[in-house]
Amino acid sequence: MNKILLPLFAAATLLVGCVHNSTESALEVGSNQVELRQIQSRAFDTTDKSKTMRTVISTLQDLGFVIDKADLELGTVTATKLDGYALRMSVSVRPRNAKQLVIRANAQYQEQAVTDPAPYQAFFTSLSKGMFLTAQNVD
Repeated sequence: MNKILLPLFAAATLLVGCVHNSTESALEVGSNQVELRQIQSRAFDTTDKSKTMRTVISTLQDLGFVIDKADLELGTVTATKLDGYALRMSVSVRPRNAKQLVIRANAQYQEQAVTDPAPYQAFFTSLSKGMFLTAQNVD
């Protein structure tokens, strides 16, 4: 009887240990996703989705991207930058509340999500300038 219980007890102990480790890993991944989402998103004080989409497209083109697809109804723009590498950027424009739109950018390099904040910072810095100029009706 002890010969049967000892291996079962050892197996149960190992399983509990594995479950505990995977839970910690899931929490780490979750916190990394929250940080990444904060880097990828910005809210702007406008409700004009059409102008915002045009500004997003202009910003991507100014940064050297070629627009692959844009859909005003869905509020999405997809672009690729082919400057010695293939960086793909997908941008979505969605209402946040009655007075704001939230813009979220997703960058991928060779099918891998980009977690480095630099491309997102460059995009949102340029976009912020473009949004200001659009609000001031400057071409």
